[in-house]
Amino acid sequence: MLSAVLALAIGGSTAAAEPAQASPAGETSVASRSASSLLSASNLTSGLYSSNAILIDLNNGQMRMKKNINQKVYPASMTKMMTVLVALEGLPDKQKKITLPASIFPALKKEGASMAGFLPGEKVKGIDLLYGSMLPSGADASMGLAYAVAGSEAAFVKKMNQKAKKLGMTHTHFANVTGLHDPNHYTTVKDMSILLRAGLKNATFRKLITTEKHAIGATNSHPNGLTVRSTLSESAPTLQFKGGKILGGKTGYTRAAGLCLASLAVKNGRSYILVTAGADGTPWTKPYHILDALNVYPKL
Repeated sequence: MLSAVLALAIGGSTAAAEPAQASPAGETSVASRSASSLLSASNLTSGLYSSNAILIDLNNGQMRMKKNINQKVYPASMTKMMTVLVALEGLPDKQKKITLPASIFPALKKEGASMAGFLPGEKVKGIDLLYGSMLPSGADASMGLAYAVAGSEAAFVKKMNQKAKKLGMTHTHFANVTGLHDPNHYTTVKDMSILLRAGLKNATFRKLITTEKHAIGATNSHPNGLTVRSTLSESAPTLQFKGGKILGGKTGYTRAAGLCLASLAVKNGRSYILVTAGADGTPWTKPYHILDALNVYPKL
């Protein structure tokens, strides 16, 4: 099955690699390495469905692939990586129950936001809202975290933008906590890679983004509890590839953003992150963003 998936991915539209800088005359070994790097980058970008992509080796920080990395894109639900990171820093007691305001639900439903399945007035542990935001991309969970930490979405978004500035995400501006489309809510794949690397330094964030499903205990609205599942693992034909595995990630989609994915993988004992954006398709078509990851990682 995987071979068919990879064949499909490789059969997509090709993208030219950004040229490497020429080596000074006489530096044959450097020139050779540059040529090799160019060939490698060209191989990695070949067949990508995504218009923007960045691949980083976490072991040494080396950028292994780049494609329109500083071009403005819309992050869609990759936004929730920042929502979760800021909430982790703002919730000292993650076992404390948070009441979801009834006022947040009508607008989310009107906009067709993805939901974790919580209900108005439901009392949910902070840790369960974190899972609800990261795994099923629940806008209800993200808004609950925002109100718990900052009292309002606007106040929480201010913290998100402050965090982005602190991390050096110079081409990013957040307008909401969910990733719903707003022309003033934008980023680049390079900035999203900065965010993902920062998040992975937090042990809880890393656990959240690499979890496939999470069981939530009984609440006042769900006496039997409920289970939330990762949109990545639910959409992927497989997370395995030759020599490695996609450990986890955060998907995203809006009509303006296309299909997006920030993922973490291990290949032959080395860790990598790949952020892609702008793939054609919808959540109801083939998962072209995930096929890109399954195309790129095996080539390393």
